[in-house]
Amino acid sequence: MIQGVSSWAGKSLLTTAIARLLSRRGLAVAPFKAVNMSNNARVVDGGEIGAAQYLQALAAGVVPDVRMNPVLVKPEGDRRSQVVLRGVADQELSRMEWRKRADHLWPAIEESLESLGEQFEFLVLEGAGSPAEINLRSVDLANMRVARHLGARVALVANIDRGGAFAHLYGTWSLLAPEERDMVAGFVLNKFRGDPALLAPGPDDLRRMTGVPTAGVIPWLDHSLPDEDGVAHERRARHGDGARPVVAVLCYPAASNLDEFKLLEQVADVAYTRNAAELARANLVVLPGSKHVATDLAWLRERGLDRAVAAAIDGPARVVAICGGMQMLGHAIHDPVGVEAAAQGLGLIDAETQFEPAKRVRRTQAEFSVLPPPWQALTGMSVTGYEIRYGSTIGRGLHPALPDGLGYWSGNVLGVYLHGLFEHGEFVSSLLGVPAPESLDDAIDHLADAVDEHLDLDALLLGRSHGAEVNRTRNLGWSGPLPVGQAEDELQT
Repeated sequence: MIQGVSSWAGKSLLTTAIARLLSRRGLAVAPFKAVNMSNNARVVDGGEIGAAQYLQALAAGVVPDVRMNPVLVKPEGDRRSQVVLRGVADQELSRMEWRKRADHLWPAIEESLESLGEQFEFLVLEGAGSPAEINLRSVDLANMRVARHLGARVALVANIDRGGAFAHLYGTWSLLAPEERDMVAGFVLNKFRGDPALLAPGPDDLRRMTGVPTAGVIPWLDHSLPDEDGVAHERRARHGDGARPVVAVLCYPAASNLDEFKLLEQVADVAYTRNAAELARANLVVLPGSKHVATDLAWLRERGLDRAVAAAIDGPARVVAICGGMQMLGHAIHDPVGVEAAAQGLGLIDAETQFEPAKRVRRTQAEFSVLPPPWQALTGMSVTGYEIRYGSTIGRGLHPALPDGLGYWSGNVLGVYLHGLFEHGEFVSSLLGVPAPESLDDAIDHLADAVDEHLDLDALLLGRSHGAEVNRTRNLGWSGPLPVGQAEDELQT
């Protein structure tokens, strides 16, 4: 199990790399994260899961399914969120007070773990946040409760680039219960820049204080894989010599699935922004999906960004609007069943959206129709993607770009309901006239190669803890309990 001393320690990427490395050894591997809080989701058999577990399944070479992330929490505001249980949005749980959800969620987590354990030889588990949040210990379903349930070996990861890594590791370890400390098989210092020799004597001192070795020092890696939370903050484009196109992705507060633009960064200068000036400089403006369209529309107007979007549409740039982004551009959003809220749209395309009670979650394949400039390069292209939405949009003055209401074009605006198009090299290459970015699979391979060079994976697999030895004997067919404190030679026997 990969746990972190904090969010953004690098748990997801490290889990992805280890899944690929174990798969290369010929093991049948599956990823697992009990509870994921993210608005970045992927559609799989049975519904939707966190984007990170989807990528980890691809890294393991297996088909992603809802068991790999049985609980997905999608924030809709500071005090509300949607709970997706085993792939399906559960409105009753979503309305329930946060601390009361735990007892209702654990059975699904336990059942998913047991089912995966029967099918696969090896599980690579990812924690969430930190396992040592003492105010949350009683309701933490994502970290040590899962590790204890399986007797898992735990690697504890710290982001050294943010400073205080040794204090974070020691503090986290010290706040764990004694039996949980025994499960920590190794520390990992992640996102390191500089000379590793400068770390001495930190790792040795930390081992003397805790008994836990440092199993790896992972350098800062410029990878092409999506981060679990998309972008953590507004990031401006690095404007170069003009050889690369500039893409501005508008980051409203409830923007969703921002991770799907990561591969685009290989061939374009991408700004994740809330800045009108960035929109004015862009060759392509993207309005991404939204977890709460009405709220984001109000935010756009408060910031004056509705005028910036209108100016982009009237200017030389092209605009791609995805799912909720397309809904915003129309005249109105009707919500007769109370899914989110009704709202007046920006009125920049002749369309209206109506929310429906059933959430549409599916993978979809479609083909672009014959398109005029500036979209002609997409004509006839077959694309695959995924839908996660409540609404349907009717375009009265728009032209179909994809069949069955999946996409429209009007002048320099292309609106689509399909997420995931920017993860396909052919789409990006044709849209921007640039070389295709590398595939997700190639990006996973490059990440795994880099991690393999700097991580003692065998040390983590062998473990140092009683929990690890119990798990190893179970893998060999022993199902009975082993008392904590038995000698190492007895456990090996």
